[in-house]
Formats: sequence, C-alpha cells, structure tokens
Amino acid sequence: MRSASILAVITAVLLASATHSQERAAPTSNDQTDDSVKKVKELREERIATLEKVVAQLADLFRTTRATYDDVLDAQRLLIEARLEATETGEERVRLYESLVAVLKARETYAEGQAKAAREIVPNVLKAMARRLEAEIHLEQAKMKLAKPVSMRGEEHRKIVVRSPQAQTVTITRQYVSQIHSHRHINVRAFERGHLEAIPVREGQAVKEGDLMFKVVPTLYKAKLDAEMAEVQFAQLEYNFTQKAFADKVVSHNSVLLDEAKLAKAKAKAQLATAELDLATVKAPFDGIIDRFHHQQGSLVEAGEVLTTLSDNSVMWVYFDVPEKAYLEYMADLNQNTEEPKIELVLADGNKFQQTGKIGAIEADFRSDTGSIPFRADFPNPHRLLRHGQNGTLLISRVVKDAIVIPQRATFEVLNKRYVYVVDNDNVAHQREIIIQNESEDLFVIKQGIGVEDKIILDGFRQIREGDKVEYEDRQPE
Repeated sequence: MRSASILAVITAVLLASATHSQERAAPTSNDQTDDSVKKVKELREERIATLEKVVAQLADLFRTTRATYDDVLDAQRLLIEARLEATETGEERVRLYESLVAVLKARETYAEGQAKAAREIVPNVLKAMARRLEAEIHLEQAKMKLAKPVSMRGEEHRKIVVRSPQAQTVTITRQYVSQIHSHRHINVRAFERGHLEAIPVREGQAVKEGDLMFKVVPTLYKAKLDAEMAEVQFAQLEYNFTQKAFADKVVSHNSVLLDEAKLAKAKAKAQLATAELDLATVKAPFDGIIDRFHHQQGSLVEAGEVLTTLSDNSVMWVYFDVPEKAYLEYMADLNQNTEEPKIELVLADGNKFQQTGKIGAIEADFRSDTGSIPFRADFPNPHRLLRHGQNGTLLISRVVKDAIVIPQRATFEVLNKRYVYVVDNDNVAHQREIIIQNESEDLFVIKQGIGVEDKIILDGFRQIREGDKVEYEDRQPE
C-alpha cells in the first residue's frame, strides 16, 4: 500500500514536470546551443585547473610522506583523462594517451611492488594491467585516426611560432603564512599573597618603565615589618645605653661591640621585611601596553598569580616556516648577493604594512614533521598598528639578474615533470625537460634545461610530436 502511494506521488510529479515543460518554449534556438557549448568548455577548463592543483598538492604531500605514490598517480590519471575530454586535436589526443599509458605503467609497477612485499597475488596488479591495456588500445586508435589525411580529419593546424628564451632581470616573490608576536610579551604576576588594593592603570593603557601597575597589601608582611622596626628601636636604645656606660667606664668595650652587632642585625631584618613588602608593589619592567585585568580591586590574589600581560610593541617579531628547498635557495642567494631581500607584510585586510622588515633569526633545527625551518622577521612598529597574536602573509622578494625566462604557455607537463619543444638546426622538434626555479606572473624562471641560444616552440606545439620536422615563424620579443 505504501509503495503504491509513493509510486502515485512520483507519477504525479513526473506528469506535472512534463506539463510544465510543454507550457514552456522548447529551447531549440542556436543561441542556447552555443551557450551550452561555451558552458561545457568553461566547466572542463575549471575541472582541469582543479585537478592540476590536486596533483601539485599531492606531489608536495608525497615528498613529506603524507600522501602515497598511488594517490599521486591516481590524481595524474584523472587530470590526463580530463584533458582528453577537452582536447580537440588528434595530435594532442595521441600525446595525452601516451602520457596516460606511462602513468598507468607506473601504477602497475607500483602495484607489483606492493604484491611482492606482501608475498601474495593482489588483484590490484591485474586491475592496473587491464587499465593500462585499455589506454594502449585507445592510443593505437588515436594514432590510426591521426594517420588519415588532414582533409579527412577536418582539423585546422595552428601556425607554429618559435621564440628564444630571454635573459632578463626579474623579481621573485615567495609567500609565507606568518604569526605576529611582540618582541617582549610577559605575564605580570603578584609576588606575594594579599589583597589587591589599588590599580592606578587601565586596560589597554600604555605605560612607561617603572610606572606603578598594581599594589597588593600583604597583612602578614606589614606586621612583620612593624615588628622588625620595633626590634631596631629596642636595639638602638640598648646600644645607646651601653655606649654611655662605656663612657662612664662601667662596661667594657666588648659590650659596646656586642650591642652594636645586635643593632646591625635588627636593621638587616628590617631591610629584609621592607624588601618583602615592596614586592607587593608591581611596577612596569619596560614600556608597553597593558592587556585585560585578570583580577579587580579588592580581590585576594595568591603569590605567582597572573594579574595581566604587558606587551612591548615597538618591534614585532613575525614567525614563518620555510621549506627546506626554499631555505637552501635563500642561503645560496645570501652568499652570492650582498643585497638583502625585500621583506614585506600583508595584513588581514589585504594591505601591506608600511614598514619593511629584515630577517632577525633562523632557528637551529628543522621540523621533521613538516620538513621546514622556522624563520623570524623583525618589523619596526612606530605607530603600534601591529599587535601581539595577529596573523599575516609574509612576502620575501629578491631580484635575480640575467635570469632565463620563458612564457608558461610554452611548457607542458608529463608525470609531474615540465617539458618544452626545442627546434634544432635541422628544424626538427625535440622534447626537452626543464627545471623551474620559480614563477613570476605568467613566466617561468628556468634553473636548468635551456638557454638563450635555444629555440623553443611557443605556439602550436600540441600539434607536433617528438622528431617531427616543422615549418615555423620565428617571433622574437621586441
């Protein structure tokens, strides 16, 4: 009975949807079709961009053993498959299928290694093999289609454009998440037990060194001081009487010395009691800003209890973690160049802090869990804008002279490695692996692989393959 009711409701909804669809105008116009095609293209591009980020992040996690090799290979497979859906040229499909086969072979090898380690036959090996064979079938089918004449394929070839890498001065900027601390930030505590008598300052107030902040009245130490002062008076009277008796030759000089020692002892005890009582007066040890009060006037506080915190914000210490690779590059650059890198701080509102900083300290040990080393940058804070506990983004910019740069669009990625096509003197195109030092806007700064004497394919490289002889247009930048 209940199933019949549910079926009736579903039927009613479907009928209503069909009626509503008939009432609307059917979307048969060419404009709507064009919009859908455009939307599909945008969604595919967005999917590819998302998967590229996934691959990059998993590669970083794999280096720190927080992701498995299988995770990286799986993400690369998804990225290649997404690119296959978006490509429109047969040459690019062949290239992508070749990359997919390489990824699946790596995954198959990885599965075989796991099986040997487990000393048993794992079905994942056969699954990986089947998937690799499927990709090889698609590869051969794509090659067969590509072998047809261009007129039969109905594809247009883009003009191949060649450019030489440029040597120029670039500014490389690295970003780091950072935590902002006062260079002096302490807990202000009560020295003795007693009642909080007076608080002559306010929360958030700026104080100078030596300013009275809190006064605690310890009744026990006050009574002790009074008793010690009475002992001093008694000892003084004894000493005076003995001195007079010695003058009258009634007592010996030793009696005078004995009473003098008693007086000195009484005075010392009184000074000690005075010092203990003075500890109840809490003064600012340096210039700073007072935080909120933990106790109010009249409260009974224990010895060592926190009354408030005091921050010296004249100079701020900004801490950030630098990966090991970036640390080594920083130290190498520091040894080669006398010019200090520019250090800036971006605040939560997106604006840069007016003052620039400098590296104040590098900790001694690497953090094995993150593979990074903590740095500290020091920033002057004359207007006290920065406060203890804030967060920000630290920018370290350095100028690199005669850096080899190429447009990012001239490169392509295979198995997490970056390549370009280089045209030799016989006009034959060859793939060449490059190592990227850094990114600058839409350019790659090249560390190794090509030089200014090479000719790289800037546009149209997706329609050629390794060893193809090409006709190109040499378009050097002005």
